[in-house]
Amino acid sequence: MPRIVIALQNDYADWEPALLMAAARYWLDCEVLTASPDGKPVTSMGGLKVTPDIGFDAIDAERFDALIIPGGYAWEKGVAYDFTALATAFRDKGKVLGGICAAASALAATGVLNDVAHTGNALASHKKYPGYRGEAHYLDQPQAVLDAKIVTAAGSSPDTFTIEVLKALDLYGAEAQEELALFAAEHRG
Repeated sequence: MPRIVIALQNDYADWEPALLMAAARYWLDCEVLTASPDGKPVTSMGGLKVTPDIGFDAIDAERFDALIIPGGYAWEKGVAYDFTALATAFRDKGKVLGGICAAASALAATGVLNDVAHTGNALASHKKYPGYRGEAHYLDQPQAVLDAKIVTAAGSSPDTFTIEVLKALDLYGAEAQEELALFAAEHRG
């Protein structure tokens, strides 16, 4: 059973990991745990209060198949967690690493996007971080991008973010495709 950890912090964007969490738990029988910096409850931008399963100190790339980081206002407020060690560990172990919205830029800050295709809210957001040197690999597109088990997306793309994370975990089969197509139906021309 694949194990996924969702790294939450105060003011996280609750809609960004929601579809992935539901699909992984309900349809694909994955174990999905939530984490916060200190293991204490966090509150989303929308006011959703979550009591996490673990603290960030218990996130270990040996124990999990994927680390997923949703965006939110913590970065704009200057109080976001530094994910460098965790992101590097998951990348180096060949595990799935996902960042959406501001968290895609947080991954850019760690340097893990420097050599893989990626996207995010805007290239300018990534370029604010001195550790980012991946401009040549940035794809300016609304859909999520998967490369070398690293998934990035703009905050407006939780549907394709979910799909690409499931593909990275080798879980995107007919059942997931059928169920998730319903959520993307409004985007069809």
